[in-house]
Amino acid sequence: MKVIDLAVGFPESKEKIAKTIKQVFFNQDDKGLSNYKRIFGPKWAASLGMTIEEIEAGASRMAPEELEKLVDSLAGQMSKGPDELIAQMDSAGIEWGLVNGHDNNEKVAELITAWPGRFKGVAAADPHTGEKAVEKLERAVSDLGFIAYYASPFDWGIRADDPRFYPLYAKATALDVPVIIYSTMNYRLDRPMDIGRPLYLDRVAMDFPDLRIVAECGGWPWVPELIGVARRHRNIYINTCSHRPKHLTTPGSGWEMLMQFGNTLLQDRIVFASGADDLGLSLKQIVDEMEALPLKDSVKEKWLYKNALTLFKLD
Repeated sequence: MKVIDLAVGFPESKEKIAKTIKQVFFNQDDKGLSNYKRIFGPKWAASLGMTIEEIEAGASRMAPEELEKLVDSLAGQMSKGPDELIAQMDSAGIEWGLVNGHDNNEKVAELITAWPGRFKGVAAADPHTGEKAVEKLERAVSDLGFIAYYASPFDWGIRADDPRFYPLYAKATALDVPVIIYSTMNYRLDRPMDIGRPLYLDRVAMDFPDLRIVAECGGWPWVPELIGVARRHRNIYINTCSHRPKHLTTPGSGWEMLMQFGNTLLQDRIVFASGADDLGLSLKQIVDEMEALPLKDSVKEKWLYKNALTLFKLD
């Protein structure tokens, strides 16, 4: 079965990963991302063949230069180049993947140019910068060939229906590209838990009925709310990015309504996004778990491939 991945991950440099490790694991003054160490740290450490306690204990005994070497070593184990990422994509049957550089559209453009047809870009632009953000989005789409805009309450600290996003939504509508909106809870302690709540998509969809919107991360723990919003608005799609597929069928997990409606009334508006970097799993394992879900075969094909073609007007 062919696959399109709307969050295939970005082959980050060792330096960028080292910066993230320092921020999450060792900067306890950061009231935002540092909480992710408690939530996801054990899993990330396990992917390196260590425990979180071993990493912390080692760091506490080290001089600054030794800690720098440890971080550099860990980052080296976690980083992967484009060749490795494409090999994983091939193993998983992924035809192409959407790439988000978050703070660097130029790096994404370089990747797309180097690997034409395998990667497509989603633009990042800070809504707090006003007209500069709009110009950045237009350049990303018109000059660099990007095919979507990423609106992130998680990154920018404002709700999806904040007026500061509206000029970017208007530009995305004019450029005829979808907007992917972070739509789930977060663990940052410098953001309200509900800043990405799906309910805030309702006003956006009302004000921009011609804008194709992807609710990222499936709305958890407000899944029924997102299903209601998607039932109201035909321009809303849903992905379950960064949630392990096998848990979508775990009783009591909160995904029951998505599985029900995603197999029936909303089967044309679920799109696959792995979020493999967050899960710490191979792309093939994530795709295999998606294919194992108790869905009709025709629906699986839609989730994994056909709905993305419709979303990006490629069918």
